[in-house]
Amino acid sequence: MRAVLWDLDGTLVDSAEFHWLSWRDTMAAEGVEITYQQFLDSFGQKNDRILPGWLGADATPDRIRHVGDAKEAEYRRLAAEHGLTPLPGAARWVRRLQADNWRQAIASSAPRENVGVMLQALGLAGAFAAIVSAEDVTRGKPDPQVFLAAALRVGLPPARCIVVEDAAVGVEAAKRAGIKCIGVNSKVALDADVSVASLDDLPDDAFDRLVPRVN
Repeated sequence: MRAVLWDLDGTLVDSAEFHWLSWRDTMAAEGVEITYQQFLDSFGQKNDRILPGWLGADATPDRIRHVGDAKEAEYRRLAAEHGLTPLPGAARWVRRLQADNWRQAIASSAPRENVGVMLQALGLAGAFAAIVSAEDVTRGKPDPQVFLAAALRVGLPPARCIVVEDAAVGVEAAKRAGIKCIGVNSKVALDADVSVASLDDLPDDAFDRLVPRVN
């Protein structure tokens, strides 16, 4: 058996605009203005890692939780209202890997409720054997915990898994977990085992080459 551990935001779906709008408006309601660059620099990290820097001295645990919950509720509202579309090649690869008997898991820094909303909106919920979300780990990427937890849940060692990621912190987390990684980013080339601008650019044997089938 082999497994693919998928990041979600930016890898299977691009909902960065919804995240930006929800962060911008939630922080504004708290009296804090953030720039788009600050948002970009934080992308892929857990809220409890992002918010202390933005809230400063007011970053108490209760306030971090309150602001984070408000942001995620606004994100889910935007996603439900406007819908989500898989990134090019995402749905095709998920379904192809499912047909080829790869186990698949979501390994995301997003809250579990967000993951559920997103997978339902994408029509891909039934393809994944496991989901690891923000509630399941204590350390966010680039710590490898999320990917090691996902590998454990699909019942395979890291050497039999592949991570698909769009962010540098996720690629670093995969490396630290000892897992082969496909980096997907249209803006920068990631330091992954395979780096492409789009999942549509992956050769047909990309996954098989990274983790060959064992007869």
